[in-house]
Amino acid sequence: MSLGDEHRDEGGFGGTGQTRTRLPESSGGDVYGGARRPVRNSRSLIMVVGVVVLLVAAIAFVNRGGGDDGSSGGGNAKRPGTGPTAPTGVNPVKGKQGGIASGFAQDEQGAQSAAANYAVALGSDGMFNDAHRHEIVSAIADPSALTTLQSGFDADYSKEFLAQIGLSADGSAPAGSTFVNRTVPVGTKITRYASGTADVDVWCTGLFGLTGDKSTKPVTSNWFTVSVNLKWNGSDWKVLETSQKEGPTPVTGDNAVSHSDEIAGAVSGFGGFTYAR
Repeated sequence: MSLGDEHRDEGGFGGTGQTRTRLPESSGGDVYGGARRPVRNSRSLIMVVGVVVLLVAAIAFVNRGGGDDGSSGGGNAKRPGTGPTAPTGVNPVKGKQGGIASGFAQDEQGAQSAAANYAVALGSDGMFNDAHRHEIVSAIADPSALTTLQSGFDADYSKEFLAQIGLSADGSAPAGSTFVNRTVPVGTKITRYASGTADVDVWCTGLFGLTGDKSTKPVTSNWFTVSVNLKWNGSDWKVLETSQKEGPTPVTGDNAVSHSDEIAGAVSGFGGFTYAR
């Protein structure tokens, strides 16, 4: 099935906060014009400066580690470990094939990195154009599965489907509109691993729709999981099969919805990433 074509859930994440300002209190009169800060004499000012200097000196002494709190010892104290949800792993690969990262390591981390990058490619707007779609699939598919994957994706992205979502036969958007289809991996996990094969789930969020004041399919966000079956071909991980299911989906945040022009500008102005675990 095609990736990123399940676009039912709208939403976002984040939050907003409020800052309250307390006005100065007074014993009467207008707080804006009647309440003035009293003038300090020079002796009071000297005392305040002296207290501040003492506080700074005390803080500096504590930061030097002069106290015997068990944290000294020539830098041998244990540092907090990495959190379980923090990014881990080595730097992304440097190779590319058809504009897609390639040359992943033959281990679990390499398989996860490959699956994340392949999910991005299969969930991009390039899949809606015949030539670009064939280039993408050829770059990531294992030779034994290329014909099956190519024909399956061609059927998914039929002219009828493109017309249904408001695109022309070549996948282009109507005049005055911008087509948005972007997949962003949130995390990956191995569900099965052997020396020559790996099954990886990639949890993703995505954007899909058409910008423009006259658009009947505005850009929405959705959450889904892409399952990728990979095979090691002797030098890289390649795709045998893919599937997609909805979720896990978090609660929608309270962010204000942006104007379609702002969305179009963001999509064209913010580039994607090469993903590695």
